[in-house]
Amino acid sequence: MEFNSNKAIYLQICDAICEQILSGGLLPDARIQSVREYGADIGVNPNTVMRSYEKLTGEGIIYNKRGIGYFIASEAREIILEQQKRKFMEDELPQILRRMKLLGIDASVLSGKIPE
Repeated sequence: MEFNSNKAIYLQICDAICEQILSGGLLPDARIQSVREYGADIGVNPNTVMRSYEKLTGEGIIYNKRGIGYFIASEAREIILEQQKRKFMEDELPQILRRMKLLGIDASVLSGKIPE
């Protein structure tokens, strides 16, 4: 895994796991790698992976079965979609609309250009 120096590694790990869930690579109730296994696979300290797993657990995306491991929550996909939609609406869309206004682009031109 290649890391971006502009974002904390544990957050990039969270993003990678969320992408796998959204793409169908990780299904609900599937067991994910242990902290040590995942750390070894991507070349990071297990403490960093643990921090990622703790964040995802706190968000309800994964859950821990004590002594067995971490698993994908049944509602993980919906949680991630809601988080990403909110982030898009709060962070990205205002920038896009501002840029469109500066360029004189009317929003109505997008109706035929948005892929489904």
